[in-house]
Amino acid sequence: MRSYLRLRQICLVAPHLEPVIADIAAIMGLNVCYRDGNVAKYGLVNALLPVDTILLEVVAPFRDGTAAGRFLEKTGGRGGYMAIFCCEDASARGQRAHALGVRTANVITHAPYHGVQLHPRDCRAAFIEFNHTDGSDDVLGPYPPAGPDWQKSIRKDVTQALTGVEMQSPDPDGLAAHWGNILGIAVSRAVNDAAELKLPNAAFRFVEGDTEIMSGLDFRVYDAAKVCEAAKARGYVVSGHTFFIGGVDFRVAS
Repeated sequence: MRSYLRLRQICLVAPHLEPVIADIAAIMGLNVCYRDGNVAKYGLVNALLPVDTILLEVVAPFRDGTAAGRFLEKTGGRGGYMAIFCCEDASARGQRAHALGVRTANVITHAPYHGVQLHPRDCRAAFIEFNHTDGSDDVLGPYPPAGPDWQKSIRKDVTQALTGVEMQSPDPDGLAAHWGNILGIAVSRAVNDAAELKLPNAAFRFVEGDTEIMSGLDFRVYDAAKVCEAAKARGYVVSGHTFFIGGVDFRVAS
């Protein structure tokens, strides 16, 4: 099987799903495609919205003692929770990460889906998950975490794509090199000279910040001004074409 790696999903965490999910959907012109009952065993509820072929998920704890709840307490609600990548062999990529000293935190198998989640403390900044769905390397093919008909919920009349992820660190070059080693991607330089990891469908940009977090998401939209007006109408403070929701900065550009 050919080797490949694509950004499949970004997971954010919030104290409660509402109004975050409703606000993201309304502001960004997205539809909820699935609410996964399987996450209840982790003390979570969730909802997923497709942004073209990348899934944007929000999870919220409904009981004490969850990993997501501890994340909220530790970060004060700042930062994205998980970056999820589809690949040719999740177990092999997990083993290669282990050789770098990155532990496996969880393995999820719901055939034909198999996912390997790496320990966030070892990843730094956020969880990394590798997954593979047997018999479906098509980006529009089956993806069980997003439900049986997730493709039918794709909208492109407002938001066209999730194009980038911003990561902050006091040592952005070091974090970029670490994630590059885990993902098997060489570090390059963005236009602003920030360290960058380029995937076929998105790029991870590493910038200086006080703590190591997933700090922002970049979106390509049809009309950035209209999206920002929709955010203001929902009560969000907009600076330039940026507003804060679900623990991260949403940056929109036409």
